Amino acid sequence: MPRKKRRRKKRKRESEKEGKEIPLPDDATMLGMIEEFLGYDRARVICADGKTRLCRIPGRLKKRMWMRVGDVVLVAPWEFQYDKRGDIIYRYSSSEVQKLNNMGLLEPLKTILE
Repeated sequence: MPRKKRRRKKRKRESEKEGKEIPLPDDATMLGMIEEFLGYDRARVICADGKTRLCRIPGRLKKRMWMRVGDVVLVAPWEFQYDKRGDIIYRYSSSEVQKLNNMGLLEPLKTILE
């Protein structure tokens, strides 16, 4: 007798779940764009203040959120080596990037990239 095929349930992405607020940049964080990957869990990110930082991708995001060059991310610079290093806290999806653009938060990043 042939086996029955099981249907998988489609899970909603975290960004598609209703009621979830997107994290916005504050005093301790800033927006950035991934410039290149340097292997393992590190990426070079161009930040909104015009500096290029070597950023670490935490383990909780490494497998859960796949990142690509050109993605907009939320960066928390380290207290020491403030100008050189930081942590990637969150990766914004395309719909979240549009919301940030409508709020006017991507303007400093656009001027740096031009």
